[in-house]
Amino acid sequence: MLTGQPVYAAAVCAGAAAWLFADRGPGSRRARLVFAGPGAGAEAGSAVGPPAPWSWRRWWPVLRLRREWLCLVVGGLVALLGESVLPLFIGGAAVPLVRRRLVAGERRRARDRRAEAVIALCGAVVGELRAGWQPGQALRFAAGATGALGGEEAAVFAAVRFGGDVPEALRRAAGEEGADGLAGMAACWQVAVDGGAGLAAGLDRLEAALRERRDQRERLRAQLAGAWVTVGMLALLPVVGLAMGWALGADPLRVLLHTPAGAVCLLVGGLLEGAGLWWAGRIVRAGEEP
Repeated sequence: MLTGQPVYAAAVCAGAAAWLFADRGPGSRRARLVFAGPGAGAEAGSAVGPPAPWSWRRWWPVLRLRREWLCLVVGGLVALLGESVLPLFIGGAAVPLVRRRLVAGERRRARDRRAEAVIALCGAVVGELRAGWQPGQALRFAAGATGALGGEEAAVFAAVRFGGDVPEALRRAAGEEGADGLAGMAACWQVAVDGGAGLAAGLDRLEAALRERRDQRERLRAQLAGAWVTVGMLALLPVVGLAMGWALGADPLRVLLHTPAGAVCLLVGGLLEGAGLWWAGRIVRAGEEP
């Protein structure tokens, strides 16, 4: 290996990672407009339009998936250090796996946000009902403020306005992830319409139940935070072993990437590491459910 090649490789990969993680979204443009001079708004307005072929804005829908592409950057760095293309292929194969994990995390956060919106919807409807509003008016105002109905908002509003089946519309809205609390609201609405029971009292109890379930889920996640830290430490153990080998004067990358015995160890160790992480993550995720 040429002298200084690891330094150059590290510099190139660090620059690529910084570029991939750079904040190029609308928030940064908004900040530049706020802190810019008086003529910045006109300049920004003139800049809006079809991006040039060389502009990064044209390719932003692809580059916004930047976090998982860091696997390819790390694989390229290890490939340069170990003088083998195998780490680059491994990094490329890890991109869809990491992307799947990131998407799952985004879905879980969206589900939690929708559950919070449903709880807020119940509380807002109760407040409006006790202020003297009619149920339909209270639901339309609260749903518009919280956004808890998602894609079914128009259907629910139409049912409320034109005398449709509001409980059925709420049940359809409850089919979205995190909005299952709307099924309880539909039941309260049905009981209030058919039996004349107080809608505010039923929604008040429903809100309390949803809050208790949310708090229970948060307590479980807090208790399992240590388990997730342990899983992360297990994932980093191979890296620690390679660092210890370098510290002892060995060349673990050369052994793993350029010898048959090292290739076998790399394959078996990778499979065992992946299976162990999958199994440990499965156990912890199963414990997160109330």
